[in-house]
Amino acid sequence: MIEVSLHDSEHFAALYDRHADQLYRYAYRRVGPGVVEDIVADTFVAAFKRRNSYDLGCPDARAWLFGILTREIARHLRREKARYRAMSRAFTTAEEEDPALRVVADVAATALRGELAAALARLSAGDRHVLLLIAWGDLTYEETARALDIPIGTVRSRLNRARRRVRYALGNTNPMSTSEERG
Repeated sequence: MIEVSLHDSEHFAALYDRHADQLYRYAYRRVGPGVVEDIVADTFVAAFKRRNSYDLGCPDARAWLFGILTREIARHLRREKARYRAMSRAFTTAEEEDPALRVVADVAATALRGELAAALARLSAGDRHVLLLIAWGDLTYEETARALDIPIGTVRSRLNRARRRVRYALGNTNPMSTSEERG
């Protein structure tokens, strides 16, 4: 599709049709609803502009698109970190607030627990990108390496470090379990 789009730009739309939903879901989990549409749109604009530099030896553009998406997300890193910190505070204070805030916190809790948000905010950007591309983007180690343009060994070490730090920050608990299950 990319090769054909070099001569006929209309074919690039098929790439959007094939991958936009995956990119949107991943970006939504990373940055929330406020900027997700802009980030995904910026990703496809950047991909379209860079399509002549795509390695045509790679039959699937998914990792390439996730790499561009990750760089677009990195531009919004400050907002992302601020969001994680805010979510962390929301979970610790929601029960003291009015019922409307508790409902908002409960809804947000289904996607991300406060403790996990705080742990993610403390990770380095590189470690967070690797962890979330694998956990939320469902990319393989190889795809993650291609997406971030790093060696697979770096993916493995960053993932190991990120998992260890998140696990330690969570007191070796599962953030997706209920507070009763965590004891």
